[in-house]
Amino acid sequence: MKDVQGASPAKREGPSLPVLVARRALFEAKTAVAKYPGVALPIARRRHGIPVGDETELVIEAFPRSGMTFAVVAFEMAQTRQVQVACHVHAPAQVIEAARRRIPALVLVREPEPTILSFVIRHPYVSMRQALRGYVRFYAPLLRYRRDFVASSFEDVTTDFGLVIQQVNERFGSSFDEFRHTPENVERCFVRISGDYRERAGTSAEFERIVARPSDERERIKEALRERFRDPRLTRGRRRAQSVYAAIAGRGA
Repeated sequence: MKDVQGASPAKREGPSLPVLVARRALFEAKTAVAKYPGVALPIARRRHGIPVGDETELVIEAFPRSGMTFAVVAFEMAQTRQVQVACHVHAPAQVIEAARRRIPALVLVREPEPTILSFVIRHPYVSMRQALRGYVRFYAPLLRYRRDFVASSFEDVTTDFGLVIQQVNERFGSSFDEFRHTPENVERCFVRISGDYRERAGTSAEFERIVARPSDERERIKEALRERFRDPRLTRGRRRAQSVYAAIAGRGA
């Protein structure tokens, strides 16, 4: 049986079918429990670092490939003091817990199509249908907390992140230093991000596929995947993703 990414899982290059099935099952489990602070935060503490807690001053969260790495790096670079930012784990539970604790929170959101395409390139074992479901599972639980965080688009983050920080300060009465969105500072961010991802990548091709900054190679792969994303069998999933995107971004349902 073929999935909506076009190739039979058993015939793909990469992991064997049992490994592929296990990875997909893990992805499903992670996205299913990611909205529950009592489950997701202890897991994050063991696997990633320090999630939102008593000392947290800011939470920055998003579905993967939405500009979050740039936002975190740019924010840290701009600060003149050590600010306790919760480790980002791509779990809505962090934002929900921040809302309960009245901690400033910034949620980044990007149009579903470029987000899902980039995510599937980064995680090729995840199907388009799964990725769309994961996108909805991240943002849908946050709709009831919409007044408890600042939502910012991928475009705003990557073109004027200083304004985004200003919006956070205005919303929460905080005094975080604003990022000066100059070409020089953006390049400094990209250098730091690239250095981090080079340590994770085994090859140059893998580096270009996973690095969290613009990549011509990744754009080429996106074009090849776009037809699969627009498969008619995914219409319902695309509509649901577009709906939660519009609601979070404040652009109507």
